[in-house]
Amino acid sequence: MSFDSSYDVIVVGSGAAGLSAAISLAEKHKVLVLAKGTLTGGSTAWAQGGIAAVLDAGDTFANHIDDTMVAGAGLNRRETVEFVIENAPEAIERLITMGVPFNKDEDTLHLTREGGHSHRRIVHVDDATGWAVQEALLKTAEANSNITLLPHRAAIDLITGRHEEKFSGSGRVWGVYALDQQSGDVEAYTARATILATGGAGRVYLFSTAPRGATGDGIAMAWRAGARVSNMEMMQFHPTCLYNLEVKNFLITEAVRGEGGHLKLPPGVTGGGERFMQRFDAERMELAPRDIVARANDHEIKRLGLDYVHLDISHKPPEFVREHFPNIDEKLTELGIDMTKEPIPVVPAQHYTCGGVLIDLKGRTDLPGLYAAGEVSESGLHGANRLASNSLLECFVFGDAAARDIMARWDEFDEPPAIRPWDESRVTDSDEEVVIKQTWTEIRRFMWNYVGIVRTTKRLERARSRIALLREEVEEYYGNFRVTTDLIELRNLLQTAELIVNSALARHESRGLHYISDYPDMLDEPEDTVLVP
Repeated sequence: MSFDSSYDVIVVGSGAAGLSAAISLAEKHKVLVLAKGTLTGGSTAWAQGGIAAVLDAGDTFANHIDDTMVAGAGLNRRETVEFVIENAPEAIERLITMGVPFNKDEDTLHLTREGGHSHRRIVHVDDATGWAVQEALLKTAEANSNITLLPHRAAIDLITGRHEEKFSGSGRVWGVYALDQQSGDVEAYTARATILATGGAGRVYLFSTAPRGATGDGIAMAWRAGARVSNMEMMQFHPTCLYNLEVKNFLITEAVRGEGGHLKLPPGVTGGGERFMQRFDAERMELAPRDIVARANDHEIKRLGLDYVHLDISHKPPEFVREHFPNIDEKLTELGIDMTKEPIPVVPAQHYTCGGVLIDLKGRTDLPGLYAAGEVSESGLHGANRLASNSLLECFVFGDAAARDIMARWDEFDEPPAIRPWDESRVTDSDEEVVIKQTWTEIRRFMWNYVGIVRTTKRLERARSRIALLREEVEEYYGNFRVTTDLIELRNLLQTAELIVNSALARHESRGLHYISDYPDMLDEPEDTVLVP
């Protein structure tokens, strides 16, 4: 066990939120960035669509704010929506300065339109915006001597007052215990302030577009440390994930519909080959917000006993399709699908965690010294449903906001005290790894079946009962064997599943992403479902 307090701030997560915060902080402070896997293994690099910002002369902040509030079904906090959207153009400028090669029409940025947006306002790099952003941020961070990047460190728990050698019992956060995946040692990484930028919890579901590491780590760690979480029932399901038995999480970006793609029933059923969105949202059709389109797809699949529905953009010129979606076209071609000539089979899949650790406009959580930014947080931006391409935007704005607050309040942050080493008494290696795989599979399956796109109280209660039984098994396993990344993730996955179920049971209405058959109507006055440890 070694201790290193030479860092001023620890950032957990190396995606858009984490690196944005680190780059801003590095103006004045030494920053340590911990990544669970590789430095590019998070959700940012997977983002296809783009970043929403008011950049067109015909668009306004008020329009973007209204679109976000409508998509969020009134659960957004307006001051957050205004804060993020008004800071969006500046965030885009910072990315351009870092070298992100956004698509252009001659000298102006090319703007596309996505579901729920009233104007074209999505800047993008072809259909691989996230990778271009990740690359630029990482290059900037690597070039800064004040930033240390440590991959393959799986955070286990936040270090708080109860871990101090002189036990204080305070909720003050001093950093994290993290597993060095190569050596197997658990290190205590301490600093004056800690920022969680660990992403969402998509892998709690059987079908998800999220990367393998999206196991709710930051949400679970913050909850165990005493921070409140909010609106965890608001899990966004993307309407169009590729249906393929070998490739289970390839996203077909929102922009395919934004550029004219049609959702249709496949041949062989009544209405085969015809569009169906007019029965669910006659005005916006395929450009309706994601919750509406996802429920429509789910409804048609279940109604007709289908495996998928079709997304068809083959009526557009082939050169148009290939120019706008080169990466998707390449991937589909590898799988034997020519999207310029035939429809794409698609299904809904979990895509984004709208709830999370409750934060204010400066990224502060309930716990002194702990901040959060990006998908791990619940800032009030997304409400009951995230508007397309507002996610990366939130990362940039709140990553920078957290950094600015830490720098402004630096004199209020004390040096970390002496911290107790990680308990190494659990030295037994498990000979029952199958337990982890079995439990993981069971969680993901019952969460998909019981806590998915359409819910009932009975299903939610069944899920809660299963979680209670599995909790005993997982805690016993965790208490008796050496920690591994898989075990850390399983523990966090189960905790996050419990938070989702309890939040869903607490909301007695259907709103946005939370549709429950027992309470199909929306209440007049929306309220956050805030859970307190």
